[in-house]
Amino acid sequence: MSATPHAERRVWMITGTSSGFGKRLVPMVLSRGDYVVATARDPAKVDFQLSETDRARLHVVQMDLTDAPEKIQSIVSGALAVWGRIDVLINNAGWAPKSLLEEASPTHTQSVFQTNVFGVLNTTNAVLPQMRSRRTGTVVFLGSRSVWKADTILTGHYLASKAAIHAFAETYAAEVTPFNVRVILAVPGGFRTENIHTAPLTSENHIPDYNALREEAYGELTERWVAAPGCPTKIMSLLVDVVTGEGKAADRNSPLYLVLGRPTYAAAKAFHERLGKEMDAWRDVAENLDFDDAQGNKSHIISTELVGFLTSTSLRVFVPRT
Repeated sequence: MSATPHAERRVWMITGTSSGFGKRLVPMVLSRGDYVVATARDPAKVDFQLSETDRARLHVVQMDLTDAPEKIQSIVSGALAVWGRIDVLINNAGWAPKSLLEEASPTHTQSVFQTNVFGVLNTTNAVLPQMRSRRTGTVVFLGSRSVWKADTILTGHYLASKAAIHAFAETYAAEVTPFNVRVILAVPGGFRTENIHTAPLTSENHIPDYNALREEAYGELTERWVAAPGCPTKIMSLLVDVVTGEGKAADRNSPLYLVLGRPTYAAAKAFHERLGKEMDAWRDVAENLDFDDAQGNKSHIISTELVGFLTSTSLRVFVPRT
């Protein structure tokens, strides 16, 4: 086993490092003097321009999020043996194949969720025990603005998997906060990265009625990616600041939701405005659905207490920085 890094240096585990955000993030972390365990389905594709000093603090391992939980656990155990700990886990790896919901096979749907959801959970659950035992750590999940724009045709499987990650991240935050483990849900949108937006279009159960809609939507998505305004280097630089509490994140509270990019802010705002309007339009008949009996007053009190409990639980997300 290599020498244990000094306490002031973090050990990061970053998934999906052969392209996209991960490819930008690894060199940034190493340039700080930190250590990185970088995972990739094909380590031969992991190529960074690094100094010898930085390269000595990089350990690349082969890992596929579709691997069995036992294999992922073994890989994480091996990663922990390299430098003795993992301080930061970046759940970056993901897959975004395109398909209309009705045209996708069950196998296609399962494959998307195996990579984007179950693989992420298996990795996180393998890393968390040593963070809990040390009472310190940071887990970052990569979400998506698509969760707030679920009417984007051809991306239903991807955005549904990311919606699951959004929910899991909030629950993890509530569960691990007592152990001083921090959770950050980074939500990017409109960033020009490789692979994630260029996955092929599949039509396993081809339905001619959808031909025009499918072709138009695919063309729009392709054009949108080519013209995406977001710089992947800038977003990863900010993420490093947020994790470390330095630079642009200095003197700020660590967020649960880290909304990133103009398109993401626009999508989140539009979603919540639309939700608010529909809630207001139906509130007079849809809000008060409590039992109407002699226990009415008591039911109201219980309902109010429940709302208060749920609200307070969702706000327990800020913990000291690692």
